Amino acid sequence: MILEARDLYRFFHTGDDEVIALRGVSLKVVPGEIVVVMGPSGSGKSTLLHCLAGLDEPDAGLVTIGGARLSRRPEAKRAAIRARHLGILMQSGNLFSHLTLAENIRLQMQLGAVQSATRVASLLELVGLTHRSHARVTQLSGGETARAGLAIALACDPAILIADEPTAEVDAATEGGLIAQFAARRSAGQATLIATHSAALARHADRVLRLDDGVIRDD
Repeated sequence: MILEARDLYRFFHTGDDEVIALRGVSLKVVPGEIVVVMGPSGSGKSTLLHCLAGLDEPDAGLVTIGGARLSRRPEAKRAAIRARHLGILMQSGNLFSHLTLAENIRLQMQLGAVQSATRVASLLELVGLTHRSHARVTQLSGGETARAGLAIALACDPAILIADEPTAEVDAATEGGLIAQFAARRSAGQATLIATHSAALARHADRVLRLDDGVIRDD
């Protein structure tokens, strides 16, 4: 098992109001598996992914990645676990705007202590952005930004990729290319966990989890 979450709860407060974003969510992901999380907007999908990636701390419950506990650890420890096991593709904020695409990939490789003279070029070729290696965020289209984020998330060849709505702003052809990359990871024994509204992504998943009002209703 590469990822496990047990009884995750997450609360948010606005004045005297309390919103329960996650209500005891538990899930497991094993190597060589694509797991899709679906549900209406506001159901807690993004909150769940942020907790699973250690970008947010659950109020209760436990997350482990690669057998290492991620929850309630100092940020330096969480960052080390992420660098060793995890690729993260969120809806935005995947690239540093002052760096070129190639520089963004190199930085991620440095954080994960990955050394390769050819990996940047191979990743750019993989996502069809070789010709955009020197472009910055403001010079990329929505589809290019999604593919660039995927290249960065895959920079350290992570055991598990966590992706939040990776095809939300791309056309059908780009979505097909992203699905092909997720399938290639599955064939290589790597795992992918995706939050999405896309029926096409769901059709290619090994399991579909349905999240509603912070609760997984079925698998």
